[in-house]
Amino acid sequence: MFEYLRKVLASDRDEQISQEIKTSSSEKASKKYRVATAALLVEIAKADGDFSKDERKRIIDLMKKDHNLDDECVNELLALSEMKVKDSVSIYEFSSVINESFTQQEKLDLIKNLWRIIYEDGRLDSHEDRLIKIIGSTLNLEHKQIIGAKLFVKQELAN
Repeated sequence: MFEYLRKVLASDRDEQISQEIKTSSSEKASKKYRVATAALLVEIAKADGDFSKDERKRIIDLMKKDHNLDDECVNELLALSEMKVKDSVSIYEFSSVINESFTQQEKLDLIKNLWRIIYEDGRLDSHEDRLIKIIGSTLNLEHKQIIGAKLFVKQELAN
């Protein structure tokens, strides 16, 4: 009888540990995707050589809305993303992470957010235009999808 109880209790504990590991892995993966997303937003904000306060605020607002984060988490995430951008060799580091799990629609939503950052200052710089096309390409999006997202955001901003 004691042997039976030991097995039952052990299996409950093993199940609990297994669940904690799954949750921990899920949280790590989620953070990885958030960092990659924020890093691409930072990259596009810096593309014209001026990472303005308005662009920073827009990134914070987008991350809070899209990832349901509080101010403290977003500020920490943004700081980490800026460090990652500074240390990165290419945007492929970030886009490959996104390609691991984002659906086509999530990638399109990200491209729309990138366009929102670009147009935060009201103009499209040639460096921003070039970079967003590269990012879109690394996310396996077609040129017409990138342009469609651009037109959507321009229309959104006109309203």
